[in-house]
Amino acid sequence: MTELFPADQIPPAGRTPSAFVPLAERVRPVQLGDFIGQAHLVGEGKPLRVMIETDSLASMILWGPPGVGKTTLAKLVAAHTKAAFHQLSAVDAGVKDVRGVIAQAEKARRIQKTPTILFIDEIHRFNKAQQDALLHSVEEGVITLIGATTENPSFEVIPPLLSRCRVYVLEALGADDLNRILDHALRTDPLLSRRTIIVEDRELLMLLSGGDARKLLNGLETALRLTKPESNGSVRIRKASIEAAFQRKTTLYDKGGEQHYDIISAFIKSIRGSDPDAAVYWMARMLDGGEDPKFLARRMIVLASEDIGNADPQALVLATSCFTAVDYIGMPEARIVLSQTAAYLSAAPKSNASYLAVEKAWADVRTKPDLPVPLHLRNAPTKLMEDLGYARDYRYSHDYDGHFVEQQYLPDALKDAIYYDPSEMGQERTLRDRLRALWKKRQR
Repeated sequence: MTELFPADQIPPAGRTPSAFVPLAERVRPVQLGDFIGQAHLVGEGKPLRVMIETDSLASMILWGPPGVGKTTLAKLVAAHTKAAFHQLSAVDAGVKDVRGVIAQAEKARRIQKTPTILFIDEIHRFNKAQQDALLHSVEEGVITLIGATTENPSFEVIPPLLSRCRVYVLEALGADDLNRILDHALRTDPLLSRRTIIVEDRELLMLLSGGDARKLLNGLETALRLTKPESNGSVRIRKASIEAAFQRKTTLYDKGGEQHYDIISAFIKSIRGSDPDAAVYWMARMLDGGEDPKFLARRMIVLASEDIGNADPQALVLATSCFTAVDYIGMPEARIVLSQTAAYLSAAPKSNASYLAVEKAWADVRTKPDLPVPLHLRNAPTKLMEDLGYARDYRYSHDYDGHFVEQQYLPDALKDAIYYDPSEMGQERTLRDRLRALWKKRQR
């Protein structure tokens, strides 16, 4: 457990109490014991704590949402290690910068026998060429790499580099950790600790922070500026100041990253699971986060066939019309059309029989040789083809009772295959009953 500094502690050397330095930077931990959160990584006996304390780091990727301690952990490594420490930001660094650090690292290892740690913030912004430049140096131990990313490294870090790094997942901070960080700031910051500051609605502050310590501290700092001190000099931060500081709850959704994949998955699975309330909620999250409404419409077209199919053929019609309407009218009105469609698809009967049918057929197409079309199904536009038996004995279905006549349509090797097996859901029950009656005729 992290112990809080006494209120009268002198700021660490090098720390400035200047109000121009953001609060989040002023109270950033400089000792491992002051780090709050991520107990599964930095608690007693946990991997990162052991590596930092023993100065025996391996190359790693720190993956987690903003404001959970990735950069702070890297700075703690810098403070505790005997290795040379270099920091680059992937936003403005290029291959030349990487090669410069590698050259220094090779020299330090050869002459001074000193290892080198390279911390790259937002490593997901490095392209393939930039990541390739790191590969051999990491593999040969010239540098120990620490990469920080908010994006899923499975998608953003090249596999050869990822395989040479350990991935540590940092979690969004819970209310307990955020409260401790808030107390820490109020008691230890060289500026705030001089004043009596009372936060009335901590629960709201935690909610609007969304598990992000930096957002918490920035919001606190802004709320302080919006709050007039009381007659005795104390500051009481009320709900109105907190709401004004944040303006609104910022939706946690990155339409190009991990949140994109997680929330679209929740959206699709909610519709498949016949829960319109959850479907509309996840849809609203995505739209509020800036997702392209046509992307949602396209996904619902796929779902209408894959998960509903002939149980309710109207679902595909509605989903296709939804895309057209969204394309015509755009946001914000498109949200209404999307909501109508998501609600209908959620409430519709479900069947994946059409999806399973094509998957089974596809498997046979890929695993079996190219089977010939039965002669009676082939066209015979020439006399030679007629003489060879093309189209011979083909029977025209509409000439028979019920517009059906028994004949073989699949190749001989697959003549007994059944790919489409309708469910008992919705209109597919009618199709099932008809097909089963026809199957019985074929058997007779």
